Formats: sequence, C-alpha cells, structure tokens
Amino acid sequence: MHSSQLLCSLLLCNALVVAAQRKLQKVPAQEEENVTWIRMPQTLSRGWGDEIEWVQTYEEALARSRNSKKPLMVIHHLEECPYSQALKKAFVSSPEIQKMAQEDFIMLNLVHSSTDDNLAPDGHYVPRILFVDPSMTVRADLTGKYKNRMYAYEPEDISNLIENMRRAKTLIHAEL
Repeated sequence: MHSSQLLCSLLLCNALVVAAQRKLQKVPAQEEENVTWIRMPQTLSRGWGDEIEWVQTYEEALARSRNSKKPLMVIHHLEECPYSQALKKAFVSSPEIQKMAQEDFIMLNLVHSSTDDNLAPDGHYVPRILFVDPSMTVRADLTGKYKNRMYAYEPEDISNLIENMRRAKTLIHAEL
C-alpha cells in the first residue's frame, strides 16, 4: 500500500469515528459550534475526585513530593471492593477533603500492590490510606482508629481522615 493510500485510509477512519461520536452524542453537525463540551473524568482519578491532579506511579509521586515539598497521600483500594466504594463516596462527598487533596497533597490511588513494602506496614488490606512526607518517610503517626488495620478508614471515619490530612500538611511545614 502506498503512503497516499494509507493516509486516505486513516482520514476515512477518522471521519467515521467522528461521525459515530456525533451520532452517539446526538449532536447535529450544524449545531456543533454552539456545543459546550463536557470535560471527561480524568482516568487516574478512578472516581476519587476528578478535579484532583493524580499521579500515575509511586515513583512519580515520590519525586513530585520531594520537589514540591508537599506530602504524598496514597490511597490503596480495589474497584470491586464494597468498603473501597463506600470510602470513595465519602471521600468525594467531603468538600474539605477534596480541597486539601487539590491544593496541599501529591495524590496517588493504587488498585494494585506497590513493590515498596513501606506502603504495607501492617498488611495489604484495602482500603488503606498512608501519608508519606517529602523526605520519603511513611508517616506511621497518622493512622485510623483500628488496631488491626491501622491505615484503614471507613465512611464514618472521614473526620479522622480530615484531621490526619491537616496534621500531615501542618507537620510537614513545621519540619521543613
């Protein structure tokens, strides 16, 4: 196939995709100029807050935390876990958590185990939330209320999570 034929094929495929999208969105072609496009949710958020800037990997999160001098908040969860889903709903429903997550933290949510054993100091259960300071130290002093799952939070523990977020950012500024 010649390059011009390949280019024509690609343009035709693109036109078909655009036409299919218009049909699915039910947007008439003549009204396209007047359409306000809805921002699609950020895939890295996984439903934990689309307005939050999420990093993709633990390594990237550590580097950004170190460079920005902001604490890292790591959320371990599973999509099909009802406890993770309940915590996610409470997390998203809290304006204070969403604001602090947007402004004061490097945010990472993981649906798989990290290779760093420091992120599972008391086991690989979900959901669990850990804080890491810019010196790459896991904050063992910022825990939930459960003795057998120290970093677990449930929807009714949101006030405890808010307090730990405040402590993570306050202590970090005092320590640096």
